[in-house]
Amino acid sequence: MPKQIATPSLTIVICNYNYAQYLAAAIDSALAQSTRDVKVMVIDDGSTDGSRAIIEGYGQRVEAIFQPNGGQVAAYNHALERVDTPYVLFLDADDMLHPAAAATVIAAFSGSGDWVKVQYRLDVMTSDGMPTGVQVPQSIRADGSGRMLRHGWLYPSPPGSGNAYRVEALRRIFPVPVNADNIHGADFYAIYGVALLGNVCAIEHALGCYRVHRAARATSASASGDDLSLANAEDSLAVARQSARRWSVLREIAQNRLDIALPPAPLDFSAEKARFAQQVYGASFARRWHWFRHDSTRYFHTIVANPFWTLHKKIAVWGLTMLCLFPAASFSNRVVRYIANPLARAGQ
Repeated sequence: MPKQIATPSLTIVICNYNYAQYLAAAIDSALAQSTRDVKVMVIDDGSTDGSRAIIEGYGQRVEAIFQPNGGQVAAYNHALERVDTPYVLFLDADDMLHPAAAATVIAAFSGSGDWVKVQYRLDVMTSDGMPTGVQVPQSIRADGSGRMLRHGWLYPSPPGSGNAYRVEALRRIFPVPVNADNIHGADFYAIYGVALLGNVCAIEHALGCYRVHRAARATSASASGDDLSLANAEDSLAVARQSARRWSVLREIAQNRLDIALPPAPLDFSAEKARFAQQVYGASFARRWHWFRHDSTRYFHTIVANPFWTLHKKIAVWGLTMLCLFPAASFSNRVVRYIANPLARAGQ
Protein backbone atom coordinates (compact mmCIF):
# COMPACT_ATOMS: atom_id res chain seq x y z
CA MET A 1 0.00 0.00 0.00
CA PRO A 2 1.56 3.37 -0.98
CA LYS A 3 2.62 5.62 1.85
CA GLN A 4 0.29 8.58 2.23
CA ILE A 5 1.85 12.02 2.40
CA ALA A 6 0.29 14.27 5.02
CA THR A 7 -1.07 17.60 3.78
CA PRO A 8 0.67 20.53 5.50
CA SER A 9 -1.39 22.58 7.95
CA LEU A 10 0.25 25.97 7.40
CA THR A 11 1.38 27.92 4.35
CA ILE A 12 4.01 30.59 4.87
CA VAL A 13 3.39 33.19 2.15
CA ILE A 14 6.27 35.57 1.45
CA CYS A 15 5.18 38.67 -0.46
CA ASN A 16 8.12 40.34 -2.18
CA TYR A 17 8.69 43.48 -4.18
CA ASN A 18 12.30 44.52 -4.90
CA TYR A 19 13.67 43.14 -1.64
CA ALA A 20 16.35 40.95 -3.24
CA GLN A 21 18.89 41.87 -0.57
CA TYR A 22 16.67 40.44 2.20
CA LEU A 23 14.59 37.86 0.35
CA ALA A 24 16.87 34.83 0.75
CA ALA A 25 16.99 35.30 4.53
CA ALA A 26 13.19 35.35 4.68
CA ILE A 27 12.83 32.24 2.51
CA ASP A 28 15.58 30.40 4.41
CA SER A 29 13.84 31.14 7.72
CA ALA A 30 10.57 29.75 6.34
CA LEU A 31 12.26 26.58 5.07
CA ALA A 32 14.13 26.12 8.36
CA GLN A 33 11.00 25.64 10.49
CA SER A 34 11.24 22.91 13.12
CA THR A 35 8.10 21.21 11.78
CA ARG A 36 7.53 19.73 8.33
CA ASP A 37 3.84 20.59 8.59
CA VAL A 38 4.51 23.66 6.43
CA LYS A 39 4.67 24.69 2.79
CA VAL A 40 6.30 27.88 1.51
CA MET A 41 4.81 30.12 -1.18
CA VAL A 42 6.61 33.17 -2.58
CA ILE A 43 4.65 35.81 -4.48
CA ASP A 44 6.78 38.28 -6.40
CA ASP A 45 4.96 41.49 -7.24
CA GLY A 46 6.78 42.39 -10.46
CA SER A 47 10.23 42.94 -8.96
CA THR A 48 12.98 44.39 -11.18
CA ASP A 49 15.97 43.87 -8.86
CA GLY A 50 16.95 40.24 -9.41
CA SER A 51 14.43 38.78 -6.98
CA ARG A 52 13.12 36.34 -9.59
CA ALA A 53 16.48 34.60 -9.95
CA ILE A 54 16.71 34.19 -6.17
CA ILE A 55 13.23 32.67 -5.99
CA GLU A 56 13.84 30.32 -8.92
CA GLY A 57 17.05 29.16 -7.25
CA TYR A 58 14.98 27.38 -4.59
CA GLY A 59 13.40 25.12 -7.20
CA GLN A 60 10.63 22.87 -5.94
CA ARG A 61 11.22 23.78 -2.30
CA VAL A 62 8.92 26.78 -2.71
CA GLU A 63 5.79 27.45 -4.73
CA ALA A 64 6.73 30.47 -6.83
CA ILE A 65 4.14 32.90 -8.19
CA PHE A 66 5.13 35.85 -10.36
CA GLN A 67 2.51 38.54 -10.87
CA PRO A 68 2.62 41.95 -12.59
CA ASN A 69 3.23 44.77 -10.14
CA GLY A 70 -0.09 45.36 -8.43
CA GLY A 71 0.74 46.02 -4.78
CA GLN A 72 0.34 44.17 -1.50
CA VAL A 73 -3.45 43.97 -1.62
CA ALA A 74 -3.30 42.20 -4.99
CA ALA A 75 -0.61 39.84 -3.64
CA TYR A 76 -2.76 38.87 -0.64
CA ASN A 77 -5.76 38.35 -2.92
CA HIS A 78 -3.69 36.16 -5.24
CA ALA A 79 -2.23 34.12 -2.38
CA LEU A 80 -5.61 33.36 -0.88
CA GLU A 81 -6.80 32.04 -4.23
CA ARG A 82 -3.96 29.50 -4.15
CA VAL A 83 -3.51 28.53 -0.49
CA ASP A 84 -4.78 25.00 0.22
CA THR A 85 -3.91 24.66 3.92
CA PRO A 86 -6.14 25.47 6.92
CA TYR A 87 -3.80 28.21 8.17
CA VAL A 88 -1.67 30.88 6.53
CA LEU A 89 1.13 33.15 7.76
CA PHE A 90 2.08 36.18 5.67
CA LEU A 91 5.81 36.92 6.06
CA ASP A 92 7.14 40.19 4.67
CA ALA A 93 10.19 39.62 2.47
CA ASP A 94 12.42 41.77 4.70
CA ASP A 95 11.47 39.93 7.90
CA MET A 96 12.34 36.48 9.29
CA LEU A 97 10.80 33.71 11.38
CA HIS A 98 12.36 31.91 14.32
CA PRO A 99 12.60 28.11 13.78
CA ALA A 100 9.77 27.28 16.20
CA ALA A 101 7.30 29.83 14.79
CA ALA A 102 5.24 27.49 12.61
CA ALA A 103 5.07 24.70 15.21
CA THR A 104 3.97 27.17 17.90
CA VAL A 105 1.30 28.70 15.67
CA ILE A 106 -0.06 25.31 14.55
CA ALA A 107 -0.19 24.10 18.16
CA ALA A 108 -2.13 27.23 19.16
CA PHE A 109 -4.68 26.76 16.38
CA SER A 110 -4.96 23.04 17.10
CA GLY A 111 -5.52 23.67 20.79
CA SER A 112 -8.69 25.62 20.10
CA GLY A 113 -11.08 25.54 17.18
CA ASP A 114 -12.09 29.06 18.15
CA TRP A 115 -9.02 31.08 17.12
CA VAL A 116 -9.28 32.95 13.82
CA LYS A 117 -5.86 34.53 14.27
CA VAL A 118 -2.71 33.82 16.25
CA GLN A 119 -0.44 36.80 16.85
CA TYR A 120 2.97 37.02 18.48
CA ARG A 121 5.73 39.49 19.21
CA LEU A 122 8.62 40.20 16.84
CA ASP A 123 12.23 40.96 17.75
CA VAL A 124 13.33 44.20 16.10
CA MET A 125 16.59 43.96 14.15
CA THR A 126 18.67 46.43 12.16
CA SER A 127 19.00 46.37 8.37
CA ASP A 128 22.00 44.04 8.63
CA GLY A 129 20.18 41.63 10.94
CA MET A 130 21.64 42.72 14.27
CA PRO A 131 19.28 42.49 17.27
CA THR A 132 18.25 45.74 18.95
CA GLY A 133 16.88 44.25 22.16
CA VAL A 134 13.44 45.72 21.38
CA GLN A 135 10.25 43.78 20.69
CA VAL A 136 7.03 44.90 19.03
CA PRO A 137 4.28 45.37 19.95
CA GLN A 138 4.79 46.43 23.55
CA SER A 139 1.19 45.52 24.36
CA ILE A 140 -0.16 42.36 22.73
CA ARG A 141 -3.51 41.85 24.49
CA ALA A 142 -6.25 40.76 22.11
CA ASP A 143 -9.05 39.51 24.37
CA GLY A 144 -12.34 41.06 23.35
CA SER A 145 -10.76 42.42 20.15
CA GLY A 146 -13.77 41.68 17.92
CA ARG A 147 -16.21 43.23 20.38
CA MET A 148 -14.09 46.36 20.73
CA LEU A 149 -13.60 46.62 16.95
CA ARG A 150 -17.35 46.99 16.66
CA HIS A 151 -16.93 50.13 18.78
CA GLY A 152 -14.06 51.36 16.58
CA TRP A 153 -11.07 50.35 18.73
CA LEU A 154 -8.09 48.94 16.83
CA TYR A 155 -6.55 46.38 19.14
CA PRO A 156 -2.75 46.04 19.71
CA SER A 157 -1.35 43.94 16.87
CA PRO A 158 2.15 43.14 15.62
CA PRO A 159 3.21 44.18 12.11
CA GLY A 160 2.13 41.87 9.28
CA SER A 161 4.78 39.18 9.86
CA GLY A 162 3.58 38.68 13.43
CA ASN A 163 0.22 37.19 12.46
CA ALA A 164 -1.14 33.84 11.26
CA TYR A 165 -4.74 33.26 10.19
CA ARG A 166 -7.41 30.63 9.79
CA VAL A 167 -7.85 30.61 6.00
CA GLU A 168 -11.60 30.02 5.96
CA ALA A 169 -12.08 33.15 8.09
CA LEU A 170 -9.69 35.28 6.07
CA ARG A 171 -11.49 34.37 2.85
CA ARG A 172 -14.61 36.05 4.23
CA ILE A 173 -12.66 39.33 4.17
CA PHE A 174 -10.65 38.80 0.99
CA PRO A 175 -10.48 39.53 -1.86
CA VAL A 176 -10.17 43.20 -0.97
CA PRO A 177 -10.89 45.73 -3.74
CA VAL A 178 -7.77 46.93 -5.56
CA ASN A 179 -7.67 50.42 -7.03
CA ALA A 180 -5.25 53.31 -7.34
CA ASP A 181 -5.98 54.38 -3.75
CA ASN A 182 -5.89 50.90 -2.27
CA ILE A 183 -2.83 48.90 -3.30
CA HIS A 184 -0.95 48.81 0.02
CA GLY A 185 -1.91 47.93 3.58
CA ALA A 186 -3.34 44.46 2.95
CA ASP A 187 -2.27 43.45 6.45
CA PHE A 188 -4.66 46.08 7.89
CA TYR A 189 -7.64 44.24 6.39
CA ALA A 190 -6.33 40.86 7.48
CA ILE A 191 -5.40 41.89 11.02
CA TYR A 192 -8.60 43.75 11.86
CA GLY A 193 -11.10 42.17 9.49
CA VAL A 194 -10.54 38.62 10.67
CA ALA A 195 -10.99 39.61 14.33
CA LEU A 196 -14.62 40.42 13.55
CA LEU A 197 -15.15 36.70 12.95
CA GLY A 198 -13.80 35.11 16.14
CA ASN A 199 -11.22 35.20 18.91
CA VAL A 200 -7.55 36.15 18.59
CA CYS A 201 -4.80 34.22 20.39
CA ALA A 202 -1.91 36.37 21.63
CA ILE A 203 1.45 34.67 22.23
CA GLU A 204 3.62 36.69 24.59
CA HIS A 205 7.07 35.79 23.25
CA ALA A 206 8.69 36.62 19.91
CA LEU A 207 8.44 34.13 17.04
CA GLY A 208 10.14 36.21 14.38
CA CYS A 209 12.18 39.29 13.54
CA TYR A 210 11.06 42.65 12.17
CA ARG A 211 13.76 44.39 10.14
CA VAL A 212 14.13 48.17 10.30
CA HIS A 213 15.98 49.35 7.23
CA ARG A 214 14.36 52.59 6.21
CA ALA A 215 14.77 55.64 8.39
CA ALA A 216 11.51 57.49 8.89
CA ARG A 217 11.43 61.05 7.60
CA ALA A 218 11.87 63.64 10.29
CA THR A 219 9.07 66.11 10.82
CA SER A 220 9.35 69.49 9.18
CA ALA A 221 9.96 71.04 12.57
CA SER A 222 12.94 68.82 13.26
CA ALA A 223 16.44 69.59 12.12
CA SER A 224 18.03 66.60 13.83
CA GLY A 225 16.66 63.88 11.58
CA ASP A 226 15.96 61.54 14.50
CA ASP A 227 13.55 58.72 13.65
CA LEU A 228 10.05 58.87 15.04
CA SER A 229 8.81 55.49 13.80
CA LEU A 230 9.78 51.94 12.95
CA ALA A 231 7.85 51.69 9.72
CA ASN A 232 9.57 50.59 6.50
CA ALA A 233 6.95 50.93 3.77
CA GLU A 234 5.17 53.92 5.27
CA ASP A 235 6.14 56.13 8.19
CA SER A 236 3.79 56.36 11.15
CA LEU A 237 2.23 59.63 10.08
CA ALA A 238 1.49 58.21 6.63
CA VAL A 239 -0.10 55.18 8.27
CA ALA A 240 -2.19 57.48 10.47
CA ARG A 241 -3.42 59.34 7.40
CA GLN A 242 -4.23 56.08 5.62
CA SER A 243 -5.95 54.53 8.62
CA ALA A 244 -9.25 56.35 8.12
CA ARG A 245 -9.40 55.41 4.43
CA ARG A 246 -8.59 51.75 5.09
CA TRP A 247 -11.14 51.70 7.87
CA SER A 248 -13.71 52.98 5.38
CA VAL A 249 -12.93 50.07 3.04
CA LEU A 250 -13.08 47.57 5.91
CA ARG A 251 -16.33 49.11 7.09
CA GLU A 252 -17.87 48.52 3.67
CA ILE A 253 -16.60 44.92 3.57
CA ALA A 254 -17.98 44.27 7.07
CA GLN A 255 -21.36 45.68 6.14
CA ASN A 256 -21.73 43.98 2.77
CA ARG A 257 -20.20 40.58 3.52
CA LEU A 258 -20.62 40.11 7.27
CA ASP A 259 -23.67 42.27 8.03
CA ILE A 260 -21.63 44.03 10.72
CA ALA A 261 -21.98 47.80 11.18
CA LEU A 262 -18.74 49.53 12.17
CA PRO A 263 -18.53 53.15 13.36
CA PRO A 264 -17.45 55.82 10.87
CA ALA A 265 -13.96 56.34 12.31
CA PRO A 266 -11.49 54.12 14.20
CA LEU A 267 -9.88 54.76 17.58
CA ASP A 268 -6.17 53.95 17.49
CA PHE A 269 -3.41 55.16 19.80
CA SER A 270 -0.74 54.38 17.19
CA ALA A 271 -2.31 56.83 14.77
CA GLU A 272 -2.89 59.45 17.44
CA LYS A 273 0.69 59.27 18.74
CA ALA A 274 1.96 59.80 15.18
CA ARG A 275 -0.11 62.97 14.92
CA PHE A 276 1.06 64.00 18.39
CA ALA A 277 4.71 63.54 17.39
CA GLN A 278 4.20 65.54 14.20
CA GLN A 279 2.80 68.46 16.17
CA VAL A 280 5.06 68.42 19.22
CA TYR A 281 8.47 67.15 18.07
CA GLY A 282 10.91 70.02 17.58
CA ALA A 283 8.20 72.56 18.39
CA SER A 284 8.53 75.67 20.52
CA PHE A 285 7.07 75.68 24.01
CA ALA A 286 4.23 77.90 22.82
CA ARG A 287 3.33 75.49 20.03
CA ARG A 288 3.50 72.51 22.37
CA TRP A 289 1.24 74.28 24.87
CA HIS A 290 -1.21 75.12 22.07
CA TRP A 291 -1.41 71.43 21.10
CA PHE A 292 -2.12 70.41 24.71
CA ARG A 293 -4.78 73.10 25.08
CA HIS A 294 -6.60 72.70 21.77
CA ASP A 295 -5.67 69.53 19.83
CA SER A 296 -4.98 66.76 22.35
CA THR A 297 -8.50 65.55 23.15
CA ARG A 298 -8.54 62.53 20.83
CA TYR A 299 -4.95 61.58 21.75
CA PHE A 300 -5.71 61.48 25.48
CA HIS A 301 -9.02 59.69 24.85
CA THR A 302 -7.12 56.80 23.22
CA ILE A 303 -5.06 56.59 26.41
CA VAL A 304 -7.69 56.99 29.12
CA ALA A 305 -10.44 54.94 27.46
CA ASN A 306 -8.14 52.33 25.88
CA PRO A 307 -9.79 48.97 26.65
CA PHE A 308 -6.60 46.97 26.05
CA TRP A 309 -4.29 48.84 28.43
CA THR A 310 -3.73 48.38 32.14
CA LEU A 311 -4.22 51.31 34.50
CA HIS A 312 -0.46 51.34 35.09
CA LYS A 313 0.26 51.80 31.39
CA LYS A 314 -2.36 54.52 31.04
CA ILE A 315 -0.81 56.47 33.90
CA ALA A 316 2.71 55.95 32.53
CA VAL A 317 1.87 57.17 29.01
CA TRP A 318 -0.16 60.08 30.35
CA GLY A 319 2.72 61.11 32.61
CA LEU A 320 5.32 60.81 29.84
CA THR A 321 3.17 62.93 27.56
CA MET A 322 2.89 65.67 30.17
CA LEU A 323 6.70 65.79 30.36
CA CYS A 324 6.62 67.18 26.82
CA LEU A 325 5.58 70.49 28.39
CA PHE A 326 9.04 70.78 29.96
CA PRO A 327 10.40 74.08 28.58
CA ALA A 328 13.69 72.64 27.26
CA ALA A 329 13.02 71.47 23.69
CA SER A 330 15.86 68.92 23.80
CA PHE A 331 14.23 67.17 26.77
CA SER A 332 10.78 67.32 25.19
CA ASN A 333 12.10 65.83 21.93
CA ARG A 334 13.69 62.95 23.81
CA VAL A 335 10.36 62.18 25.48
CA VAL A 336 8.51 62.30 22.14
CA ARG A 337 11.00 59.87 20.61
CA TYR A 338 10.56 57.55 23.57
CA ILE A 339 6.77 57.55 23.17
CA ALA A 340 6.71 57.36 19.36
CA ASN A 341 9.54 54.97 18.51
CA PRO A 342 10.19 51.72 20.40
CA LEU A 343 13.85 51.81 19.31
CA ALA A 344 14.32 54.90 21.46
CA ARG A 345 13.69 52.65 24.48
CA ALA A 346 16.55 50.28 23.66
CA GLY A 347 18.89 50.00 26.60
CA GLN A 348 16.54 51.95 28.85
